[in-house]
Order: sequence, then C-alpha cells, then structure tokens
Amino acid sequence: MPKARSANAVRLEFTAGSLVHANLSGAAFTGDWLWVAGDEACGLDRLRRLDPVGQETLRFGEVQDFPLSDMLELPGTAEEEADLEGMAVADGFLWVVGSHGLKRKNAKPDRDHAENAKRLAKVTLDRNRRLLACLPIENDAKGEPCLVRQAADGRRALRLKGDAQTNQLTRALADDPHFGPYMAIPGKDNGFDIEGLAVDGRRLLLGLRGPVLRGWSALLEIEVEARGDQLRLVALDEAGTLVRKHFLQLDGLGIRDLHFSGDDLYILAGPTMVLNGEIRVFKWPAAKALLAANREPVRFEAALTESVSLPHGRGSNRAEAICDVPPQWSGGQPNWLVLYDAPGADRKDGEYTVFGDLLRHA
Repeated sequence: MPKARSANAVRLEFTAGSLVHANLSGAAFTGDWLWVAGDEACGLDRLRRLDPVGQETLRFGEVQDFPLSDMLELPGTAEEEADLEGMAVADGFLWVVGSHGLKRKNAKPDRDHAENAKRLAKVTLDRNRRLLACLPIENDAKGEPCLVRQAADGRRALRLKGDAQTNQLTRALADDPHFGPYMAIPGKDNGFDIEGLAVDGRRLLLGLRGPVLRGWSALLEIEVEARGDQLRLVALDEAGTLVRKHFLQLDGLGIRDLHFSGDDLYILAGPTMVLNGEIRVFKWPAAKALLAANREPVRFEAALTESVSLPHGRGSNRAEAICDVPPQWSGGQPNWLVLYDAPGADRKDGEYTVFGDLLRHA
C-alpha cells in the first residue's frame, strides 16, 4: 500500500520508461491533465488526474511521453537533453524553454586529483539547450490532449530561430553590458541560466536563475511571432528594442520559476549557485498591466511582496516548478502545485512515484 502522506501532498506516478520523474522543473495544467518537464530529458510527460489512494489530496498517473523530436527539428539528437526549465500554457500552445546555459563537469569521488582537475575545467554546451518553442495542444480521438507537430486548425510547433550554438536571443544578448559577459560562464557558476517562463499573448517573460548582479535578479521580456516555420524576435518598441530587462529585488536569490495568476506575477526564487538555501515565492502585484504599459528598456522593481517560504533539504527537495491548481480540485480555494527536483526519501514512494505539495495562495 502507498505510504501515508500529509493532506497537502500531491502524488505523481511515473513508470520505468517515463521521460522525467526525479528531475521535475516545469508544470502546467490543461483540464484534468498535468504536464511536467524535467531538466535531464528531451521531452515532456502528461499525467491524468486519478482518485487518491492514500491521504494525499491529489493524485496523477497514467503517464504519456511526448518526445520533442516528434514535434520539432532539434539542433541536436533526440537523445540529447534540452535542460527544459520553464513551461506555460497559453492560447492552445504549450510553451517550453531550455536553460540556454553552459555546463561544467563536476569532480567525482572515484577519480584522482589530476583527472578531477581536468573535469572541473571542461565546459560544454548541449546542442538542444538553447531551445524556446511553442507546441500545439490538440485532443485526439479519445478526447485526450496531445502535443502535435501540426494541429488540424493549422497551428504548428515552432522554435526560435537558431542552431546548436546560438539563437536570436543569445545573439541579442552577446554584447549586452549586463548579461553578455555571463554568456560564457556555466549556469551553476552564476552564469547565464534561464529557469522560468511566463506568457502573455506574444510577449514572453524569461526568469534568470543567474546571473544575480549585486543582489538584483533579472527578468528578460521578449516578443515573438511566427515567420515561416520558425519563431522570430520582434521589436518591442519603435527604437527596435529586442530584449527589455527587469531587475527584481529578491534578496539575492535567483529565479526558479514564473507564473501569472490573474494580473499578478508569482516568482519562485532560490539560490543561484549549487547551494542548500532558502526557497521562497514572491508576488509582483499587478505586474501584467505594469509590463504592458512600460516603455523603459531597463527598469528596477523593489516593491515585491514575499508570499511564502518553501521547505528544502540538503542536496534534495529543491522546489523548481510552481503553477495554479484548477480551483475545483481544491475546494474552490486558490492553491499552488509545487514540484521538486532531486526528491528526497520523504518525497518518494518506490522508485517512480514522487510527491509535490499543494500550497494555499498567500
């Protein structure tokens, strides 16, 4: 029998062949279905809402895999991870974004000092990491939502123009005075690292885990449109600005996820480096309207409110994904689903079942 859980537990049942289960980094709902992404895969999983089997409030299972290679022409192979870190549903599309960052090899306890020194000096870029894409959601013959390359109404899966090394976003930032110097630094070293995505029409917000500059975290605002078989950046104003920069005061934490709830923007924040530290949710009230009216290419926002602090472990239970739960599933009350990367033993039931949290909006 499943282990007893607290009343706010959310049970996610995966299988041995699932694309993700222990490295959850993005979440979004469509109807009775939960979509999740992981940072060590090149695809997404869809789970159906099921009846609880223990004391948990919500349970999801009957997982279905959707490899990105089925929908997109990828820069790398279908097996190379995309390091998906952000997800959002808008206007019939599931949007996803990769970290866009470099990675550094880590030292290993079974290697000698000389070999570990070589490993720690090796910096690489996986070819699918610089991915920003929209994937059409379409119901199949059974009425179940699926991700497709092209929908019957003409919507198509598209990714931002680019290749295995660069795309329009990284080229736009290459000479940026704030972020250009960090493009060559691995994400976990306070280098460039996208870990949040929020969508408002054609306008996208990208939350950066790093760099954090003198305690200021950053959101990048871009606008995209479909041209041919690709997404392209379009100017945000008459001056031709392709990227607006919003610096946020999050007490030195980097952004782990973003989510619009009505007009407000909620920001999941945690350490930018590989540290065990506080993970919090901040609220930017009326952000959607403010962003729509803003014309400044760079702005600073300190008037954020701290909503809630989240539990975390030592090397485990790192909150990486947050999204609204449909209110009919939580007694009509506004609640968050929070999912965790590297779940500890207290968040697992066997090898392929993990638990997230249902948290009340503050």
